Amino acid sequence: MDINIIRKHLRSEKGATEDFKVEWEWERFMVGGKMFAAICRPSEKYAIEYAGFTLLSLKCDPTEAGFLRDKYPDILPGFYMDKNNWISVRTDGEVPSKLILELCDNSYRLVFSKLTKKLQREILQAIE
Repeated sequence: MDINIIRKHLRSEKGATEDFKVEWEWERFMVGGKMFAAICRPSEKYAIEYAGFTLLSLKCDPTEAGFLRDKYPDILPGFYMDKNNWISVRTDGEVPSKLILELCDNSYRLVFSKLTKKLQREILQAIE
């Protein structure tokens, strides 16, 4: 899937902010100061399933993450993240584009739901 389409989709989430973590070489997408997605390209020094691929890391329900990893070889345990709660998707793999965008939305919702109610209201009011 075109990484620019993914970036645009992530930026469109309510209250989403973006930065670039230089020391990690990661594009990070956050809501309320909490990361819900990251895009990176690990170098050849990392495990072969990650090295050299553009990865989209997303927060995911642990049960769903296991199911997705079993069904799609291009969905891996989260690169450099908690392997139970994060997945990494090879963006040039065989995962359907529609599913990738749904996983982005789910990740956003998981992180947004953990923010304080006050912060959730502030984010929603700021975009009205």
